[in-house]
Amino acid sequence: MFQRIRRPSGPRFQGGASLLEVMISVLILGIGMLGIAAMQATALRNSQGSLERSQAVIQSYAILDSMRANRASAIAGDYNLAAMTCVAPASGASLAASDLHIWLTTLRDPRVGVGESACGQIQCAGANGDCTVTVQWDEGRATDAVSDEAVGAGQATRSFVTGTRI
Repeated sequence: MFQRIRRPSGPRFQGGASLLEVMISVLILGIGMLGIAAMQATALRNSQGSLERSQAVIQSYAILDSMRANRASAIAGDYNLAAMTCVAPASGASLAASDLHIWLTTLRDPRVGVGESACGQIQCAGANGDCTVTVQWDEGRATDAVSDEAVGAGQATRSFVTGTRI
């Protein structure tokens, strides 16, 4: 009926994986794991940059909402910061001074704002209430030296500008 085929045994006819095949498969697996780790690091950098940009947008809209609530002072120029300001001014007696202090303090808070490198500038011109809010920060942690050669790794200054009519 059925006849069993016998293979010769011994070291010359041994089946299975050789040491060289195992080493090559471990090498391929190691290269794949390094690729996965590099993709994870890139994803983390991009997530951090995305978070900072989102916070810049949120903080820009926050100060604009405060300015809309105090429109007369905003049009009068009480919210204007002539230069890029990184240090929160002292909270003064006016609502505009308090709003600016809270805005810059929150902007620089790494838990809820853009981060400690953040600076802001506000310019309102004209009686019609045209205002521009600029938020600037260092996105060096989220910058890859390969993709941002012109700026260089660790030195990527980003800015977000919002223009509106109050």
